[in-house]
Amino acid sequence: MRSRYSNLERPGLDEAGLREALCSPRGPFSRLDLLEATGSTNTDLAGHATEEPAAWPDLSVLTAEEQTAGRGRMERTWTAPERSSLIVSVLLRPHNSEGRPLPTQSYAWMSLLAALALSESIEERTEISPQLKWPNDVHVDGRKLAGVLAQLVPGANGEPPAVVVGTGVNVSLTDQELPVPTATSLLLEYAATTDRNVLLKAYLRRLEAHYREFTAVDGDASRPWRDGTSLLTRVSARMATLGQDVQADLPNGSIITGRAMNLDPHGALVVRDEDGERHTVSAGDVVHLRPLTR
Repeated sequence: MRSRYSNLERPGLDEAGLREALCSPRGPFSRLDLLEATGSTNTDLAGHATEEPAAWPDLSVLTAEEQTAGRGRMERTWTAPERSSLIVSVLLRPHNSEGRPLPTQSYAWMSLLAALALSESIEERTEISPQLKWPNDVHVDGRKLAGVLAQLVPGANGEPPAVVVGTGVNVSLTDQELPVPTATSLLLEYAATTDRNVLLKAYLRRLEAHYREFTAVDGDASRPWRDGTSLLTRVSARMATLGQDVQADLPNGSIITGRAMNLDPHGALVVRDEDGERHTVSAGDVVHLRPLTR
């Protein structure tokens, strides 16, 4: 995608500086690699994790200056001009503090955990307060700022599956460059900073901290963290979807309408229809979820 901005106006990521700040021995991450361009960081990282598991341990990071074949839920495409966005995927091989693998049902929370970390880190650095839109988007006043996509990676030699969590954030996109009219960017929201090096470090540090808390409670989203909160309460507090009247379009063509009440223990959305019946829909069950207009 072409842009009227030059690379001088959109500085590149500082690979060496990011590694020094985030990777061992100074930081908690195992490795960080930067690509100038790629089809999809999620696809690349999933391939590395499968083909070279020893070389790509827990908390490996792959980021890129440009992504030409990124995808979201339901195979929706996502592209953006070079250096205009934050494009990053993180490999997670979740074990608790005693070394036991987390139950795979807890993996459903990984995209919400990442979206929470992203929204909190953006608020910390930019003075913008993003909200979460179930199941995996980050919004500002109803406009999409970022998306998160988690995918399973088969384990090797009897190991449990890993998870790749990919994030795409619109940082310096202009009105003319937005993928859809309902999107926004940090630039358009008058963020205190659009420095992608600052934003990436803040996001990854917050993600790692939340990931450690989540694995310490065996992937139970309702169990309290050290500060007394839980992943469930933190996500719910920032989830703009809750309390809204919504329409959920399902793959078989059926539609569920009603009030979005809460998240269940596995991160699925509970919707109460007009008859008072409650429906539980998971992210994989929904083609599209939108506010209901009457």
